[in-house]
Amino acid sequence: MNVRAAGCALAGCALLGAALPAADSQYVLQRYARAIAVAASPKVVIYSYTVSQVGPSNVEQHHRIYRSGLDVRDETLSVDGIPLNRKIVRFSRHPERYGVERFAPRTDAYELLFLGTAKDAHHLDYVYEATPLNRSVNVWIDRVTIDGIRFLPRAVRFHTSGVDAAGSGEIEFGSFGKYWMPITADAQARIKGKPARERIVWSDYRFPVSLPPSTFQAPEPLPQATPTP
Repeated sequence: MNVRAAGCALAGCALLGAALPAADSQYVLQRYARAIAVAASPKVVIYSYTVSQVGPSNVEQHHRIYRSGLDVRDETLSVDGIPLNRKIVRFSRHPERYGVERFAPRTDAYELLFLGTAKDAHHLDYVYEATPLNRSVNVWIDRVTIDGIRFLPRAVRFHTSGVDAAGSGEIEFGSFGKYWMPITADAQARIKGKPARERIVWSDYRFPVSLPPSTFQAPEPLPQATPTP
């Protein structure tokens, strides 16, 4: 084979490699159902997030979260881009609001219709239209993109409606070790007729084995000195 022929053969292989094979859409849904059934948020996690809100109230904050089960320590580190000299610490108990298991549309609650594929680096993701089986809900999903490697939601598009507010948004997830965690969320809404936008960005995930109990306890006040007579 001469040099020109070899070059043509390599070019042909490259073109063939560029056409990524797509899996059957029903097979993807089967893998998705199995992946969602075992997906769970980490029991213990530390992460940072920034939240930006523009609308009736403007907010720009940077937080660090410590979670163990339902116990949450929320530290506000900066406000409006200005680091706080003394961080604000709040303690609470609640499930993870942005876990993938809370956003993933399940086939017993949604009809999923295959729309097509989307290239994601060196693999394909699978895009589905989601139609809720119960149309009386005020929060619903209309599209999900399923990752072609982990078969978990890469992106979920959602809508909300209520008496004083209605809006839409999208949340994106990604792989952090064995966990599938939120990366960004963007939402737009009208609240009492006024436009509002919100963006959340998560980062700096860590998954320690445990956290000391004192992480979730407010420090006791220092004893006051008794004045001498």
